[in-house]
Amino acid sequence: MRFTERVFCGQLTPDHLGKTVQLAGWVDAYRDHGGLLFIHLRDRSGIIQIVVSPDVAQEDVCLRAATLRAEYCVAVAGEVRKRVNGTENPNIDTGSIEVMVSDLKILSESEALPFAISDKAMVAGAASAGAEQVAEDLRLQYRYLDIRRPSMRDNLMARHRIFQCVREFLDSKGFVEVETPVLTMSTPEGARDYLVPSRVHPQNFYALPQSPQLFKQLLMIGGMERYFQLARCFRDEDLRPNRQPEFTQLDLEASFIDEEFLYELIEELTVRMFAVGGIALPRPFARMTHAEAMEKTGSDRPDLRFGLHFVDVTNVFSRTNYSIFRQILQRGGCIKGINIKGQSESLSKNVLQNEYAREIAPSFGAKGMTWMRAEGGKLESNIVQYFSDQELDELKQRFDVQDGDVLIMVADPSYAVVTSALGHLRLHLADRLGLIPENCFYPVWITDFPLFEATDAGGVTSSHHPFTAPDRVDFDPKNIEELLSLRSRAYDLVMNGEELGGGSIRINNRDVQRKIFAALGLTEEEMKEKFGFFLRAFDFGAPPHGGLALGMDRTVSMILQTPSIREVIAFPKNRSAGCPLTGAPSEVKREQLAELGLLNLGGEETLPGDSHRENIVDRLSWVSRIGISEAERPVMEKVLSQASELSALARQRAGDMTPIHSAVPVTNRLRPGTQENRSPLAQSGQLLKTAPSIKGDYFKVTAVLE
Repeated sequence: MRFTERVFCGQLTPDHLGKTVQLAGWVDAYRDHGGLLFIHLRDRSGIIQIVVSPDVAQEDVCLRAATLRAEYCVAVAGEVRKRVNGTENPNIDTGSIEVMVSDLKILSESEALPFAISDKAMVAGAASAGAEQVAEDLRLQYRYLDIRRPSMRDNLMARHRIFQCVREFLDSKGFVEVETPVLTMSTPEGARDYLVPSRVHPQNFYALPQSPQLFKQLLMIGGMERYFQLARCFRDEDLRPNRQPEFTQLDLEASFIDEEFLYELIEELTVRMFAVGGIALPRPFARMTHAEAMEKTGSDRPDLRFGLHFVDVTNVFSRTNYSIFRQILQRGGCIKGINIKGQSESLSKNVLQNEYAREIAPSFGAKGMTWMRAEGGKLESNIVQYFSDQELDELKQRFDVQDGDVLIMVADPSYAVVTSALGHLRLHLADRLGLIPENCFYPVWITDFPLFEATDAGGVTSSHHPFTAPDRVDFDPKNIEELLSLRSRAYDLVMNGEELGGGSIRINNRDVQRKIFAALGLTEEEMKEKFGFFLRAFDFGAPPHGGLALGMDRTVSMILQTPSIREVIAFPKNRSAGCPLTGAPSEVKREQLAELGLLNLGGEETLPGDSHRENIVDRLSWVSRIGISEAERPVMEKVLSQASELSALARQRAGDMTPIHSAVPVTNRLRPGTQENRSPLAQSGQLLKTAPSIKGDYFKVTAVLE
């Protein structure tokens, strides 16, 4: 068979009727009808039914076909025919045709599968073989099999199309794709770095990039003006369900622009990406300041697909007799609440008091929760008697209360506790009561973030990163109160409660950048050590610039509506940041650590237990780069022990005498039963093909004598 003439299974149509085609792929499923064999043949493009009949195929072809099992890799040739009326299969796109096999070749066999791969029933109305649930770690362990499943394949194909959409759109807007370094310098960007030790520079480290932030700004200073990259980024963060230690982000930066340019650009790009998945997004995207988002939803990534916006009722109770509220307000606290319209029947008194007030609200950080139900034109609860008629009437007016509504309120001396707890309650209630509409997408820009956040040590830290431009530059870097009042020229794109990405207008003035670093507590020496090269670039005409990064794994997952970003990544880590497929992360040999200078970073002293753990056979094997088998270990241990005894004896007898060195002729020392011979690869030059450095017929290696 000639693979150059191969046709993809999913591309066969009734236009191919009567034609002989060559196909290749995997056996998805099969049925044996007493000598007549029906097979679902699957490749990347889809599935086609092939039929092996003794009336068409020769005996040897039929015998080979009878040995087929699921996931055998085969190539076939045959004529495309129309299926008999009534046997069509609507489960597959090619369900009206089939291929009568005249030739078949088994390219590779398959062992028994750890889980079912097929998810297409062979007969209309039948259950699919792959409908069962499979543990995620098992899927990740055999990811190469999992990728064969049409659903996973379709996800990766859609991801490819979305990435192509990004590249084509940004190219049309004058953006240039530039790759930035993966081995770089560790800088404070918010999360922990993954460090890579350098062998050439002992006890020094590279860092894998959390983002290409510094390099893309340097590209702007370099005059590229418009840059983008689908960049691989790495962050050693605490584990969360929808987070990966390595991920892909669309990183872009542009010069001589402002926020409006980026809003327009990213909105158009986002609309196009979602259109690839058949989703039409409304434009323009809504905008909400950070303060407004916290005030109304308790989150800087608000889900706006439903209501339940907060209402501040602090001043309603300014003269209240309810002691709990009065004590909270005396301590400078606040009271906020939400109206759950028409849900009185779903939220009984028992649910509100015993579930939400006693268990759920405290689990979200609230010390308590107040609830009221509207019935017969009145508000009812277990504490309603403590409030005046004026307070109750004001509540009904503020919340626009009607019969069947339910009010919940949270009061606390801390504004942050109130908004956080009520924000979690808002999401919990919306999910429980089914208030979130399906197939609804609500994008919103969150703007005007605080530039700094307070730290427990009494200082400040950057809300985004230290390269974000402030809303004004006339600030005192030593005045903490003033620093906390600053707003940034930053913006996040949020959709359905998920942050898809964010960015900012950058600082392009050296003095302002130094003031930001000073506010963060960096000394002149630390600025020079960590960012000297970056600050130096600002001396050469840095243009005004800004940019944004979109998390592509998260964006693709939202477009395809998958339950996890792992469903749109070819080889993801699991929830514990491990790789069941390869076993990473894993231990490495102590010899590797020693070669990288990592065994004793704290000083020259021997670490406790080092001498006991050192194995001289392993050490010799590593230094010489020669593997030693288990059968050879006893012999090597005996020889090395004898060498150690002789060395000790020589030192003992030598005393203070100067050692005598003698040169002996170089000879080959071969293992018993082996003959020396010149490799044919040495004669052709292929033996040294991958050597880093060659001199004559030899390649250079690092020094192995210490």
